[in-house]
Amino acid sequence: MASQLPASDRDRLIHPLSVVRAARGWTYQDVVSAIAKHSRNMAARREKAWRWEHWGVVPDLESQLALAAVLDIPQERVREAPWPQWLPAGDPIPTSFGWTQSGGLQTLVNALEYAHVDRRAFMKITGVPLVGIAEAWLTIEPRELVAVLRGGQVTADLVERMEEGLPRLRFLEATRGGDQARALIHAELGMVVDVLDRSAYTAVVGQRLYALAAELGRMAGWASFDAGLHAAAQRYWLAALHAAHAAADRLLGANILKSMSLQCCDFGRPREALELARSAHEGARGVTPRAAAMLALREARAHAAIGDSAACERLLKQADVEFDRIKSTDPEAAYLGYFDESEFNAQVGTCYLDLGRSQEADRYFSRTLRLVPPTKVRDRATYVIRRASAQTQLGDADHAASLVAEAIPLIREAPSERNMRRVVRARQRLPFTKADPRARALDDQLATLGV
Repeated sequence: MASQLPASDRDRLIHPLSVVRAARGWTYQDVVSAIAKHSRNMAARREKAWRWEHWGVVPDLESQLALAAVLDIPQERVREAPWPQWLPAGDPIPTSFGWTQSGGLQTLVNALEYAHVDRRAFMKITGVPLVGIAEAWLTIEPRELVAVLRGGQVTADLVERMEEGLPRLRFLEATRGGDQARALIHAELGMVVDVLDRSAYTAVVGQRLYALAAELGRMAGWASFDAGLHAAAQRYWLAALHAAHAAADRLLGANILKSMSLQCCDFGRPREALELARSAHEGARGVTPRAAAMLALREARAHAAIGDSAACERLLKQADVEFDRIKSTDPEAAYLGYFDESEFNAQVGTCYLDLGRSQEADRYFSRTLRLVPPTKVRDRATYVIRRASAQTQLGDADHAASLVAEAIPLIREAPSERNMRRVVRARQRLPFTKADPRARALDDQLATLGV
């Protein structure tokens, strides 16, 4: 199978080295040629730079120092920061906004200005700053929202009409994929921010407006995440977290942190994923059983990614108890509607898959696929691919291959950058030789996705 990224990556800056190349107009050959001029031992083969950018290969220190010299970066910076953190990777994402109503508005305005055009497909906020955001959200109490006269009076009826658009946007994002939905969600968020900035409203109405902005920011972040635009996702989520804090809505903030935790899992940063998930879980006390089960499962996922089976099992049992307590009469936030029985089983199965307990994982994914509603096409594709991974671990390559093939038309129907990457990885794990007709058949089908 050709080792290349999906065609949709062509307008994405998938690595800090991508940012450097875009800023200087460099090809991969230009990168290695520039390094070769400063390094006697460097063979100027373009595939080296391609592997650094796409495969996560780390160049040797001599090559890094040579590249730093070309970019006028001090050698001390290279020796202090690991690759690729020392590369100039575009503007940072500001995180110093205050945890107040005005700070929430500033983060929303910043996200509207920069997030939609941010094509960096890697995380910009990591480590201590990322965990610090969760800790600040967890510990700082929201101040009372003060009505400020800047324009016309916003009524509760108007806010209600604005809120009525959320189910439509959720459905669009879930069925058509994040890349197609994010522009519309961004525009809706802009309208709400404009109302917040220019209008007068009571404290109660203001809280609803901030909650609406927070949910739209969360959705825009998720759509960007699904489209593979990870820096943009972080911008939206940071703004949404501030807005949720301004609305004094702890569950909404916890749901945003939950998404940020999942992004860390996808990027192989399980420790940060755990801190974010733990803050979300601790920060949303007194919630409904559905919400409690959802947050316990996200923390369990982070423990599974680390390999902490005991902590994962403890949280899985806690989630199971909470899920059994769910009643149809519970007052639920609309954004929790996705967390149904199929999603519960899928999350448990993913925990077991990460822990290498393939038989249990396969059992839960099988149950998930029987339960998932037909309208959740993107989710079905995700679950099918995960079951394919479980079957590969169990040694049933033929069954795994049939599941990979089953996922491909689902991805065409509901495009998702994350699912495209998942299905490529699932195909690569299959123990087929290049000459195997099963391999050729799958590769021909994958080619229809642009991979």
